[in-house]
Amino acid sequence: MAEAPTAQQRKKEPVAIPIVPDEECGSEDEDNLFAGTPSEKLSRKSKSKSKSKSGTKAKAARTDDGETDAFSPLIDVLRVLSFLAVASCALSYVMSSGESFTWGFNDKPWYLRPSYWKLRWNGPLYLTPAELRAYDGTTPDTPIYLAINHTIYDVSANPRSYGPGGSYHLFAGHDASRAFVTGCFAEDRVPDMRGVETMYLPLDDADVDRHWSYAELEALRAAEREAAAQKVHDALKHWVDFFGNSDRYQRVGYVRLPEGWPAGAPVPRLCDKAQKGRVKRKLPGQEEEERKAKEERRAAKKREKEAEKAGKPWLKT
Repeated sequence: MAEAPTAQQRKKEPVAIPIVPDEECGSEDEDNLFAGTPSEKLSRKSKSKSKSKSGTKAKAARTDDGETDAFSPLIDVLRVLSFLAVASCALSYVMSSGESFTWGFNDKPWYLRPSYWKLRWNGPLYLTPAELRAYDGTTPDTPIYLAINHTIYDVSANPRSYGPGGSYHLFAGHDASRAFVTGCFAEDRVPDMRGVETMYLPLDDADVDRHWSYAELEALRAAEREAAAQKVHDALKHWVDFFGNSDRYQRVGYVRLPEGWPAGAPVPRLCDKAQKGRVKRKLPGQEEEERKAKEERRAAKKREKEAEKAGKPWLKT
């Protein structure tokens, strides 16, 4: 027979009660408290609306992110490239004065020429007169160089003037400083300027020179030589500044002359054209008379122009 349970065994075993968090308890208590009331219905509606709104926003955010990742970078790149292309065409049109939209115009400014940046990278050239003659424009794909006052300039931007058949082609490949002053392009394509001042000196004439004493004549000749040297300097400086300040012609280097040049070399003869331009020395007071006559002629021309503008031709004289 089975043994009857003892008094201790008849005691009930403890039952485990689940522990519910305070938040859940509070929430359930509140739900139970307001169950069936209008406030409970409103609370449920607001919760469902907030959940639907948050879900819609999350979905929209995912959609926007997907579109951004898929399309925005490409569209932005195309926009930037289109803007740069339009800006480049507009800038080319403005800088070329309407000649080209694609930078294909002639006579580009110095900062758009590859030769300028190549020179800045490699440094200036140093050429002997013999080496300089190779750049006279007769060889295709070779720049055209000329030199003045021992400085070499690239004149390839104007092949019509300095290239073969051009009016100044004789200057190409030479340091023709002397020719720039004398105007004798063929025979004076040399850098030696000695004796050029003679072209500005008056010719000696016994009938004219007898109007001065020996001392006066010597002092006059010294002043004439000084003035002639200044004229040579000014004439050469005009062309040096012309090439040096030009945006079309780029300075590329210098002429390497023999050591001690021009010592020991004969003084070049003054060319015939420059020699024929010389005149006799003016008599004392003659220069002042010519100056006054020139001023009177200038004043008479001015009066004629004013009379023509006023419609009163009888006031010309």
